[in-house]
Amino acid sequence: MAHPSQLGFQDAASPIMEELLHFHDHALMIVFLISTFVLYIIVVMVTTKLTNMFILDSQEIEIIWTILPAVILILIALPSLRLLYLMDEINAPHLTIKAVGHQWYWSYEYTDYKEITFDSYMVPTQELTPGQFRLLEVDNRLVAPTDTPVRVLVTAEDVLHSWAVPALGVKMDAVPGRLNQTAFLASRPGVFYGQCSEICGANHSFMPIVVELTPLTHFQDWLTQLLQDA
Repeated sequence: MAHPSQLGFQDAASPIMEELLHFHDHALMIVFLISTFVLYIIVVMVTTKLTNMFILDSQEIEIIWTILPAVILILIALPSLRLLYLMDEINAPHLTIKAVGHQWYWSYEYTDYKEITFDSYMVPTQELTPGQFRLLEVDNRLVAPTDTPVRVLVTAEDVLHSWAVPALGVKMDAVPGRLNQTAFLASRPGVFYGQCSEICGANHSFMPIVVELTPLTHFQDWLTQLLQDA
């Protein structure tokens, strides 16, 4: 998860997030090179004492400063479009989870199992145990297996919400009356935190998302225990 004075993104926990980090570094390097070049031109123009009153136009340089930006935009657009299509791709999910946004908590339904549905509320500050994070911990975590394609159906009951987990590279709007879908493939186990990313009312800051990713065998044990309790 994020920590104080962090400058970059969180460590990726899915292949899509790794690709997003690579694209971010790619675009940032292009922006850095352009900014450096423009700053250099400004410094040279301000400090030079050379003048030439007979230069009115130059076809060559106009061709260069027209073609070069177009090439740079293509270098940014092609990997960006590739990522957009990859993020929309959902290939034969092994598990489907429905996330429903409410004011101000989330409820989850494991649609492959009729009895598994629960609400996820933020743990109040006074009830936190040592090691838990304020405003980020919930009473019931969303549990999912690693190395398994998971589809998340996202909707809302009342107002607009947004289900977002940065480490997984997942962010999907929850719209009342509409069922949106996204997917993730976790590459490592762990506990990953997110928050509602759409202003949804007075307690918008108090409906966190916690995803606990475990190996498949541990997930099956958790499911079995949950079904027995139900």
